[in-house]
Amino acid sequence: MSKHFIFLRNADVVVTMDEEKREIADGAVLVEDNQILNVGKTKEVEEFIEKNGIKVDETIDCSGTVVLPGFINCHHHLYQTLTRTVGTGEGLELFDWLTKLYLIWGKMDGEAVYVSAKLGLSELILSGATTVADHLYLFPNGAKLDDEIKAAQELGVRFHPTRGSMTLGKSKGGLPPDEVTEDEEVILEDSKRLIEKYHDPKKYSMLRMNLAPCSPFSVTASVMKKSAELARKYEKVGLHTHLCETKDEEEFCLKMFGKRPLDYVKDLGWTGDNVWFAHSIYMNDEEIDVLSKTKTGICHCPSSNCILGSGIAPIVKMLKKDVKVSLGVDGSASNDGNHMLGEVRQALFMQRVKDGAKAFSCRQALEIATLGGAKVLQRNDDLGRIQKGYAADIIAFRIDGIEHAGGQCDKVASLVTCAPVKVWLSIINGSVKVRNHELLGVDLKALIKKHNEISEKMINGAK
Repeated sequence: MSKHFIFLRNADVVVTMDEEKREIADGAVLVEDNQILNVGKTKEVEEFIEKNGIKVDETIDCSGTVVLPGFINCHHHLYQTLTRTVGTGEGLELFDWLTKLYLIWGKMDGEAVYVSAKLGLSELILSGATTVADHLYLFPNGAKLDDEIKAAQELGVRFHPTRGSMTLGKSKGGLPPDEVTEDEEVILEDSKRLIEKYHDPKKYSMLRMNLAPCSPFSVTASVMKKSAELARKYEKVGLHTHLCETKDEEEFCLKMFGKRPLDYVKDLGWTGDNVWFAHSIYMNDEEIDVLSKTKTGICHCPSSNCILGSGIAPIVKMLKKDVKVSLGVDGSASNDGNHMLGEVRQALFMQRVKDGAKAFSCRQALEIATLGGAKVLQRNDDLGRIQKGYAADIIAFRIDGIEHAGGQCDKVASLVTCAPVKVWLSIINGSVKVRNHELLGVDLKALIKKHNEISEKMINGAK
């Protein structure tokens, strides 16, 4: 079978995330099938092509752009695109917001999961995401994780779905209503089914399964412990949950379990290289040390933490202690946007609010969205860099438009500090998905119409 080569040339800057050549002016990238074959200055890559007699199938002029590794979104709830502004518009905090939304989400079915996933993933791709980890933790009316997996496979996005779960209903002292919880046996059986049906641990995998009991206030200790044991029977199956997101959660854990959230989950086997937590706002110095020593990752979700008034995670302190830090959009209904570049910008702003303007740089913010995500998802060997042998997940943003006028002195920083824009080019696994700001092969108008119809039906049905 003949090889397929794509040549990206004349980029203003290629941000490789490689330690030796982090930024290359007048940069170029040569893609061979689904991998990166060569990266360097345009002239250098042209010479490589000529020397090796390579016949390029497609050449893309990237003048006026910054080229980066694809963004890696490590925490999301795609189904929540169906309930944007509900609760957030009135200023509800997390527990009150969840209590209101559980009733609407309980009206969801398989079609709703599929359509919302396709819409949310489309929006994420257009914002620069090439890899997405999603957390689906309630399955009413016959909905299955397979429904969103189908959407991801149709779009060709690299996907890390997590089989979420809730068992601790109100009758047992938990937060969610009993009707959206499941039995432990059902959860574990379905988790095993999904791993054995979909999980691919190999390099360049397009889909890896993860297990994700929802949170300490919605799942029993038994499910947490057994999920960890099940995940570790397989290669590179991750473990994910919400942790230390609010003071309410901390108070719940102290009252219910007599322990702070991290101590509680640590005793259940929930630390290690295959574990990552969403949020991690309320962690003290000793707990940050635990994350570092156990190589446990976190996913920072700044916009969600802002809109729900949850707080600001100590990301600067975590990075100084070599904690694996990634970036996430979080549920669309607790953000109301699906924009990874916007999340990079928000992360920059919030860390500067917390620790001062010099505490966190534009380049650090881009790093947690790329390299950081790769480390957290156990993919540091094939994602997060533009480097020979890495997956051909590449994005380019134009920085020659009105949004970046006057910001040409530092084009990489300008990409972050100026208003976020749509991705101009996106290549996932060697296949062009976005060209000239347009998502290829998706009828967005029809998708949006169907999505809004389902949203209206669910919201009205919960009244």
